[in-house]
Formats: sequence, structure tokens, C-alpha cells
Amino acid sequence: MDEDALLAQCEMTKGRTRGPGGQHRNKVETMVELRHTPTGISAHAGERRMVTENKRVALFRLRLRLAVDHRCPVPSGEVGSDLWRSRRKSPERGPGASPAARLHSGGRIVCSPEHHDFPALLAEALDVIAAAGWDVAKAALRLDVSPTQLVKLLKDHRPALTRLNAERQERGLHGLK
Repeated sequence: MDEDALLAQCEMTKGRTRGPGGQHRNKVETMVELRHTPTGISAHAGERRMVTENKRVALFRLRLRLAVDHRCPVPSGEVGSDLWRSRRKSPERGPGASPAARLHSGGRIVCSPEHHDFPALLAEALDVIAAAGWDVAKAALRLDVSPTQLVKLLKDHRPALTRLNAERQERGLHGLK
């Protein structure tokens, strides 16, 4: 979902933040809280000096919270959005490739945790993992990446890995590091 559509589903409130920062921080309502109305999930930001910057940061945090805490159904068959495919890099498999690369079944995901696309990729990965019964290997096959790369993506946002391990523990599966 693009940012405008997500913001249309949110209630925004402004307020003052507490703590150090001097007069400006204590007198001006620059803190922004976004609450996603359909799910009740919220996020806030108040460390910047301008409302527009705090709104941008709060929206990114909200997207991360939604990625971790809200699951969407996954269709049967082929999965992987255009965004996912654009961020997946296939391993080199030609004659010059290492033996490990030739045996490797999936690619890797290339995206910094600070990048705008990261929450969407994280949500897609967690949705497919949930649809696979929280089995990372099965989800990795569907997403055409290695299980190691899928876990690395989740490690880039600690709450995602924590959620994965909690769900796996509920099902009697071992936790992942």
C-alpha cells in the first residue's frame, strides 16, 4: 500500500515531547502519533524539530509495526510481488560460479533496513512464512531465496525475528538465531 493510502486509514495526533531539547521542544507540538484505524496499531515520532519530518518517521515506524503485527492472506501458487522480485538477486550459476553458488537454490534480498521498501519486504516475508506454518525453509522456497537470507532479512528488524521465534515456539519448533 502506498503512503497516501495508508495515511488515509490513519488518525494523526500532534503533541509535545518530554525530555531534553530546550524551549522549542517544550512549547511546540512537533511530536506526531499515527494510529492505523483498521488494526489499532500505532507509532509515533518526536525527535525531529519539524512536524513533517516526525510524520515521515512515524509513518515508517507504523509500516514496520504493521509488517510485524498484522498478517495478510497469501495466495496459493506463485508468490513474490514485483517489489520482492526487484530486490531479489539470483546467485551466479554459470561455469565460473563457486560450487556453493551452483548448489544454492535461491537468491538473496538486497535492501537496507532504513530504506523505504524495507517494511513492505518484511511484511511480505512474514506473510509467506506465516502461510507456511512458520517454517522458514518452506517460505524461502516459495519466495525463491535461501532460508539464510530470509532469516537475515528478519534479523535486520529485531521485533520481526522475535515474532518469528514466538510463533515457532508456540508450534513446538526451535527458535532461530
